[in-house]
Amino acid sequence: MLNVGHPSARTCSRYGLFLALLAILSVFLIWPIVLVVVKGFVGEDGGFTLKYFFGEGVGVLRDPAYRAGLINATLIAVFTTTLCLLISLPMAVLAAGFRFPGKAAVSSLVLVPLILPPFVGAIGLQALLGRFGAINSTLVSIGLLDPQQPGIDFLGGSGIGRFGAVVLMEALHLYPIAYLNIVAALANLDPSLDEAAENLGAGRVRRFFRCTLPLILPGVFAGCTIVFIWSFTELGTPLMFEFKQVTPVQVFYGLQEIETSPRPYALVVVMLFAALAMYAAGRFAFGGRAYAMQGKATAAVAEKALTGWRGLAALALFVGVTAAALLPHLGVVLSALAADGSWYRTILPQEFTLDHFEGALTHELAMTSITNSLIYAVTAMVFCIAIGLAIAYVVVRWRLRGAALLDTLGMLPLAVPGLVMAFGYVAMSLAWPFPALREAAAAAGLDGVASLLSVRGQNPNPLVFLVIAYTIRRLPYILRSAAAGLEQTSGDLEEAALNLGATPLQAIRRVVIPLILANLIAGGILVFSFAMLEVSDSLILAEKEPHYPITKAIWTLFNRLGDGPAIASAMGVWGMALLTVTLVGASILMGKKLGAIFKV
Repeated sequence: MLNVGHPSARTCSRYGLFLALLAILSVFLIWPIVLVVVKGFVGEDGGFTLKYFFGEGVGVLRDPAYRAGLINATLIAVFTTTLCLLISLPMAVLAAGFRFPGKAAVSSLVLVPLILPPFVGAIGLQALLGRFGAINSTLVSIGLLDPQQPGIDFLGGSGIGRFGAVVLMEALHLYPIAYLNIVAALANLDPSLDEAAENLGAGRVRRFFRCTLPLILPGVFAGCTIVFIWSFTELGTPLMFEFKQVTPVQVFYGLQEIETSPRPYALVVVMLFAALAMYAAGRFAFGGRAYAMQGKATAAVAEKALTGWRGLAALALFVGVTAAALLPHLGVVLSALAADGSWYRTILPQEFTLDHFEGALTHELAMTSITNSLIYAVTAMVFCIAIGLAIAYVVVRWRLRGAALLDTLGMLPLAVPGLVMAFGYVAMSLAWPFPALREAAAAAGLDGVASLLSVRGQNPNPLVFLVIAYTIRRLPYILRSAAAGLEQTSGDLEEAALNLGATPLQAIRRVVIPLILANLIAGGILVFSFAMLEVSDSLILAEKEPHYPITKAIWTLFNRLGDGPAIASAMGVWGMALLTVTLVGASILMGKKLGAIFKV
């Protein structure tokens, strides 16, 4: 028997772990995507067909409603990404290269919009923009509107208002992701290049567009890619605004025919290919310029002081953007605090109550969903830490052949639409071997096991598939945070432990984990909090109320009469509190490395 320290035994064990991780990612990441793609091209006779894309009467691309949905989804993504870029680029330039009054305070608030998913923020925005909401009431109070007439229909039935609300809500939530990537790119610039251009007589504006911007395009592209794909496939926000003529919502309602028609699969394939095509087009357009990018700055960046009106203007930009981003948060909080019927044709609620927060902790559906989400999120976090740490260790420490593939697959969930992954898990539950396993479990009287292997059907229990979905979707957070920790620590201590007789597992448990514990905690709490408030997987995979996660319960309660919307708002506030603590803790633990978590 070979000793564990023998080079050949160690190499075998390393490649064994590598293959095991590759198998996990292949089964739970690649297979669901392949299933969706394959089912979209399989005809009734089992052969290859394009009729569900282009066929008369059944082709999704020949259906005017589906074509309009795809156009709307693309326009939402384009407008959201453009708005995010217009917001984040000047803020990133100011944060990376200038000092101004209050910079430390306002820079720390940049991540605030991330504490409220746009799915929940839509509740607050509707309270502000409704015909009898706070904005119209303000316009009445200053004499711009007739109090006897209905207010401006910002969320108009024509769809333009709802479209604009979706874009605004998503942009106010996602711009920090673009900001983090651009700031990281600016931090890597060699300042001597800008100084050389200045010495040659180039002005500040010309230096930015001719020198700085081309060099940071990889960072700009990385941030905009995530924003584009996220907004292109976002389900919760248009669903809350009842903007139904958009592809993600059409896919959601298409679940009703998933077992009888491949059309929903074809629609998901179209959405997947469209997202990948946009990503490839961006890579082709901007990737070639990335070769001019300096790997790391060769000199410290000297921040220039902005004083007087320039400093106040820089501060006003950060304060103004943050204030606008906080408006939906404020709307959610006020909706939760307002007594029933007290916020109607008024700027602020006329009566406040804490009953809805109590209801969010005592209502049967609310309490069940909180318990379910805790179980799903904690289990996913544990699996995520184990898998993410293993991948990071293989990539950073062992540097095996093929390690780059493992790292790419681990980060792939950031680039693959979440709606595609959720749909893929539904397809996975309907594909071999799950039907056979369900039949065997039912025949053996193990109905509980059979339900755990089901997402659709008479008695589905989505626990297994939701845990898998949460784990895979949030794996990049752990992978990047663990890799950052390993890159900052030397491997000499591990080698010393191995030379003293410790097994590899003992070395990792006693040496590696204590050294990178802060990174693992930061990534872990991000996984936990974002899993608690995951939207696409929760809405699609959870069918029955006893298994609803928080976000599915919020959507259900919001659509109920009575105090349902108020309790949904209160649950959203509890979610905001959770994400606030999470992001503050992660930011303290990881500092500037936090931005690496949101990179493709």
